[in-house]
Amino acid sequence: MDVTRPLHTDRRANAWAELQAQAHSEAEPPAAYRFAFADPEFMLRRETRGIRLQLEMLKPDLMQHSLGVHHTVVVYGSARFKSMENAQAALDEAQAGGDARQLADAQRHVRNARYYEEARKFGRIVAEYGQRCSQQERIFVCTGGGPGIMEAANRGASETGALTVGMNISLPHEQQPNAWVSPELSFKFHYFAMRKMHFMMRAKALVVFPGGFGTLDELFEVITLVQCGKAKPVPILLFGSEYWKRLFNFEVLVEDGTISPEDLALFSYSDDPQAMWDSIRAFYGMPDLDDCGC
Repeated sequence: MDVTRPLHTDRRANAWAELQAQAHSEAEPPAAYRFAFADPEFMLRRETRGIRLQLEMLKPDLMQHSLGVHHTVVVYGSARFKSMENAQAALDEAQAGGDARQLADAQRHVRNARYYEEARKFGRIVAEYGQRCSQQERIFVCTGGGPGIMEAANRGASETGALTVGMNISLPHEQQPNAWVSPELSFKFHYFAMRKMHFMMRAKALVVFPGGFGTLDELFEVITLVQCGKAKPVPILLFGSEYWKRLFNFEVLVEDGTISPEDLALFSYSDDPQAMWDSIRAFYGMPDLDDCGC
């Protein structure tokens, strides 16, 4: 038999063709006859949790690698903050309506909108710098992919024309990726643990804007990983010193001996997006933007 075949024949095509035919067939094959990897009931069993964890590890890793995403600055923060434009519109509506509670909420949104605008500015600064670097050294903005501060940082980066990463999480209440995440880098996770791992895998800095329980969870996990030597030291910057110092008196931890005095150096405060980026560049000895020859 005189038959030759390419050494690297891709046999996945047969499986893909069969899956497509099955999807367009009116007859549903018995569960036992489905491909194991194409059987949702099987893949969602308790016993296959390890496979699902592995897939959530692999898919974002492979897709980011294929698009040259090797270095990120991760931005955390509240999902509830609005842009100044939207906050002002809500305030105008509340003032016209005369409802005291609605008015108080709208006024608070206007106060907090400055954090949105500062996160947007920071995202733009990082992206503008990254685009001047080589593909291998390029830095990307990465967020949790949701609204609020996450949207703002993705928006600032996207407005420069840069790719921007979003790592969304499936929650009981509906949450969709914000419109500024690059579609090819918009990921959806089921497991918080895998999502957090992906945040850290490429992070060259963690920037934390004011936020609630989710933001605090992310912040303290990162600090703990660095403190315990499970992650390399990276800049951890808390934006909005007045908010953070009002929320936490970290000195109490030192006074009561629950942390060491040097642990307070694991993070720092900032109130200016450019100064925050300058401190990240200084940590790595990165050149000025105008001289960037990465």
